[in-house]
Amino acid sequence: MSATARLPHPPSLASYHSGSNPLPLMPTTVFTIANQKGGVGKTTTAVHLAAALAEKKIPTLLVDLDPQANATSAIGVEKQEGRSLYGPLRGEGAAAEMIVATSSERLSLIPSEEDLGALEIELAGKENYLGRLRAVLQPVRASGQFRAIVIDCPPSMGMLSMNSLSAADHLLIALQCEYMALEGLGQILRNLERIKTAVNPELSLGGVVMTMFDMRTNLSRQVVEEVKNHLPDQIFKTVIPRTVRLSEAPSFGQTIFTYDNTSPGAAAYRGLAREVIERFGLAKK
Repeated sequence: MSATARLPHPPSLASYHSGSNPLPLMPTTVFTIANQKGGVGKTTTAVHLAAALAEKKIPTLLVDLDPQANATSAIGVEKQEGRSLYGPLRGEGAAAEMIVATSSERLSLIPSEEDLGALEIELAGKENYLGRLRAVLQPVRASGQFRAIVIDCPPSMGMLSMNSLSAADHLLIALQCEYMALEGLGQILRNLERIKTAVNPELSLGGVVMTMFDMRTNLSRQVVEEVKNHLPDQIFKTVIPRTVRLSEAPSFGQTIFTYDNTSPGAAAYRGLAREVIERFGLAKK
């Protein structure tokens, strides 16, 4: 897939306000995909929800906030030193300067790099340390360039993940269809309430995405039913299956939509995108 250097940059934010007939601004909805447990399909969900929204003509920005940069590589963009939110979160440069286009129409990316990991320590002593990401993304949000911003977090509830909750309108939880995952759900919800109280009172639980569903096991079905009983209004109807093709696609720098467009995984993420568009009114101007 194309490297960052080969990808065209999206139009500058200023271009959306210049000229005698500027384009109307779109309201922007910010989602963060979080779970303190790794290996639950969090990054897969962030990448494919963003790609599916773009496919459905929703201008979308994917923000890779994980120092591992798995979302960056999964979407076919090479990591590049100095192109991440590391500088902007330290007060150096602007988030808009970090945006790159991807091979998918209407989908842009703010890549990640290893240096982001240092922010877990560096931000702790800074003023407004939980509100840094919110402030950095505000000009991008206000530009009206994107209808949706999807943030992929590290697999922990550290400084970066807490910043993502502070910057978001809605938290989407990727939850693996295993009982151990249920134990972590309560911790995520407690952190959500802490951020609402301290920094972002408008943050809501936007939904729970059940991932790695294995239709051959009773366990998967039981876990889904358990979440339905506790969070009937939040759980999405679409369940993401455990498939080899979804696991293979990132190694080729491709989304499932280009790697295997007719696979069950592709169908599932398109279904999730339809639900997200309807639930949050993303198709409205």
